[in-house]
Amino acid sequence: MPQKDIQFELLNTDPSGARRARFRTEHGPVETPAFMAVGTQGAVKAATPDQVMATGTQVVLANTFHLALEDRRELVKRSGGLHSFMGWDRTILTDSGGFQVFSLPDKTITDEGVTFRWEKSGELTVLDPERSMAIQRDLGADIVMAFDECAPSDAPRAYIEKSVARTARWAARCRAFNLAPHQFLFGIVQGGPFEDLRRRSAKDLTSLPFDGFAVGGVSVGEGFDTMVRVTELTAPLLPTHLPRYLMGVGLPEDIMAAVRAGIDMFDCVIPTRYARGGTLFTRTGKLRVTDKRYRKDRYPIDTACKCYSCSKFTRLILRHLHYAQEPLFDTLATIHNLQFYQDLMRDIRGAIELNRFDQFRREWLQTYEGRGRAREEEDEDSR
Repeated sequence: MPQKDIQFELLNTDPSGARRARFRTEHGPVETPAFMAVGTQGAVKAATPDQVMATGTQVVLANTFHLALEDRRELVKRSGGLHSFMGWDRTILTDSGGFQVFSLPDKTITDEGVTFRWEKSGELTVLDPERSMAIQRDLGADIVMAFDECAPSDAPRAYIEKSVARTARWAARCRAFNLAPHQFLFGIVQGGPFEDLRRRSAKDLTSLPFDGFAVGGVSVGEGFDTMVRVTELTAPLLPTHLPRYLMGVGLPEDIMAAVRAGIDMFDCVIPTRYARGGTLFTRTGKLRVTDKRYRKDRYPIDTACKCYSCSKFTRLILRHLHYAQEPLFDTLATIHNLQFYQDLMRDIRGAIELNRFDQFRREWLQTYEGRGRAREEEDEDSR
């Protein structure tokens, strides 16, 4: 059993397999399915903590690798931990740093850990399970992720097989590490696109007393169909009485498919990154504010949205702010996209409670994808 009680409550399981649940950390309850906003370096880009909180965001994510650079770890520690550092009094999750490390060139991977050089200083560094855990302990997040190897999606099967075994050994070392009393530790299932390796990884990880489990390695370029297949295979292999987290997946259509597979938690940079690039999410598809058709458009971004940006600004003003390179645009767009995602998750939770998730999903996607395609065609014509 887990070392601590995350107080996971499975409130309802829809006939489709979608789950409505709740768990609790020291910083409050988390209603699931939930989408977590990404604050890579200790801040959600372009938005204040109050603005993020106002969207209904329950959890933010910070990045262990980036917060371990230079003296940032000590800076966060001296500030009293991430909650104080980020001005965020709700739940925080930190990833292990594995994804970022394995994206680096000229690294050396052994069973002991990963050796690489910091980009700026050139200092030779080793990141291993114990150091990842120590950094995350010092950061003080509520949910800590085990250090795993995130192999490329196109890696040979023989390599992924070795990677799965290494991830299992590292997971045991992470679980043996003493975290802070309030911290929960999630294990990460890997295995690439291979069914038998996914099953083996799930068996290895679930044999350890983790507080929750994640599905990793499905946001590294494998495509929608593979992501869905792997998620539908892996989620049922995970304990029903603990949270299930799909790492790094975040388009609305991806979330819909994964919720149906039984996933509880999501994170992705898409809503905030797209916002800063001028792409806004609406219930009728994505809107590119740069297109000429919005020069005289006095409608809000989304007429059904109640966020601050939609209540105060029109598309024509937002288009002007974007072209004028005003920082205000990034803030307003970020607020809206985060609100869109939190509204989507709230509606998903409501549909699961009513045992009508499949109907909701079909109707929602029909509106979103159908009108969205029509808008994209109009936008292309207007350029």
